[in-house]
Amino acid sequence: MSGAATHLRPDLAVIAANVAPGTRVLDIGCGDGALMAALGAKDCDARGMEIDPALVERCVSRGLSVVQGDADRDLADYPDKAFDYAILSQTLQTAARPDRMLDELLRVGRQAFVSFPNFAHWRMRASLALGGRMPVTRHLPVSWFETQNIHHVTVLDFRELVRAMDVRIEREWFFSGERPVGSAGANWRAEYALFELSR
Repeated sequence: MSGAATHLRPDLAVIAANVAPGTRVLDIGCGDGALMAALGAKDCDARGMEIDPALVERCVSRGLSVVQGDADRDLADYPDKAFDYAILSQTLQTAARPDRMLDELLRVGRQAFVSFPNFAHWRMRASLALGGRMPVTRHLPVSWFETQNIHHVTVLDFRELVRAMDVRIEREWFFSGERPVGSAGANWRAEYALFELSR
């Protein structure tokens, strides 16, 4: 893995390692552009979309090609199969309609990488069962009234959704903190999940 990728969040590092060099990539909800910079080191033509104007400014100041936009609306402006990969990391749960967002990802990209926090992780279950309150965790660090999350997706929910949409899961990865975990029992063991998809 390249030096740029070693400092990435684990799901982003896996994406960076698995995107082929020299490909066209759209990073939706690109944040500070860390993944785009790592992909640029692999000679990828990486473009980004970000809703937060301060993060867009930070990306542009680093020389990254990022536009301000709302993925719920603005993905419709991109032509079919304009990118080899469309990436949506830790953003699906903030989409107004995650099913439509997945359709758009696989329309503009030949393949897609999607990661999200797993709301069925055992710590979340324990917090609800024992404390009776919405959990605050290291990967969901704000209270329920502050969060941008509007859909609470689990690994099982996601698998069911893509099956119903006739979307193929090419590969999947699961993480607890910084560590990868196996797929057995991932719905309760994984804090967040990453899927590579195609149609």
